Amino acid sequence: MNPVETSKKLVDLMHHFENAMLVTHDGTRLDARPMAIAKVEDDGSLWFVTDRQSSKVMEIKASTDVGVTMQDSDQFVYLAADASVIDNRVMLEKLWKDSWRTWFPDGVEDPEIVLLHIIPRTGEYWDKAGLSGWKYVTKAGLAYSENSPPVIDDEVNSKV
Repeated sequence: MNPVETSKKLVDLMHHFENAMLVTHDGTRLDARPMAIAKVEDDGSLWFVTDRQSSKVMEIKASTDVGVTMQDSDQFVYLAADASVIDNRVMLEKLWKDSWRTWFPDGVEDPEIVLLHIIPRTGEYWDKAGLSGWKYVTKAGLAYSENSPPVIDDEVNSKV
C-alpha cells in the first residue's frame, strides 16, 4: 500500500470506534482516561467534549502533546497528536449527542462544555479483522513452522 492508502486505512479504522483513551501529561506523569468520540473527520482529526474545569483541559493547556488509543478485539489504532481546547458553541451544537446528558445534565447549553480538537502528527494501526486477519494467521502459521517471525504487510500494520 502507498502512503495515501495507509493513511486512508487508518482513518477508516478510526471511524469504527465510539470511544478512545486520551493520554495527556501533567508535567510529571501521564494520565489516561476513556472518552466518547464526538466525531472523526476525514483528515483523521478527532473531536471530544469535556468540562472546561477538568484536569485534562488544564493538562492540554500546559502541553498540547497527547496520545490517543482505540481498540477492539481485532483492530487497534494509536495516534501521537496535538490537542487544543476549543470553545465553539456552533460546532458543539453540530456534534451534540443527547446521551452526553449523563455528564452534562444541562445539555448543549451548559457553559462548562468545551471541545477538544485532536490533530494527529503520526499514527499506527493493527488490523487483524476479516480478510486481513486470515492473511495474518496464515503468515503467522507459516512463520511458526519455519521458526521465523511473520512478514507483516500494510494490510495488517502500518505507521502513518
